Amino acid sequence: MSGLDVTLASVLSDRFIANAFRIRELAGTLSEVQFWQKPFAFGNSFGHLVLHLTGNLNYYIGAQIANTGYIRDRQREFSERTPTSKEEALRQFDTAIAMVLKTVREQSSNDWSREYSGVGTNARNRLAMVMQCDSHLQHHIGQMIYIVNEWQRQSGAGSGSK
Repeated sequence: MSGLDVTLASVLSDRFIANAFRIRELAGTLSEVQFWQKPFAFGNSFGHLVLHLTGNLNYYIGAQIANTGYIRDRQREFSERTPTSKEEALRQFDTAIAMVLKTVREQSSNDWSREYSGVGTNARNRLAMVMQCDSHLQHHIGQMIYIVNEWQRQSGAGSGSK
């Protein structure tokens, strides 16, 4: 691997690790019920966002780059009526993050620029898709912060996470 390959893998890995840590940190403030229920009449629960992010990573990076064979059921990520426990959902998310880190670290210069295709994306190469996945995590972390703040507001626990 070249110096740039190592730097790129390190930077991307650090981003995924930081985002996973933030999701775990936010989830830690929620009870099992709060994790799976929506504090608003609209939107998603924190838990369903975790299922969605897990599916997103397992499909776009796992199935399409790492060839894991993952089959995605995107609709179920948002509508699962009998979800697992909070801890199991987070464990599955952690497993997806571990797969992403392994995959990122295995990419060469040629791999990063390889043509990419996946349902629902216009990413043209692997690097673009991995970056989209990281941006997608960031987007939903913003929503998760909003959810946690609302649960804290409703329970009278203060201004919440920043």
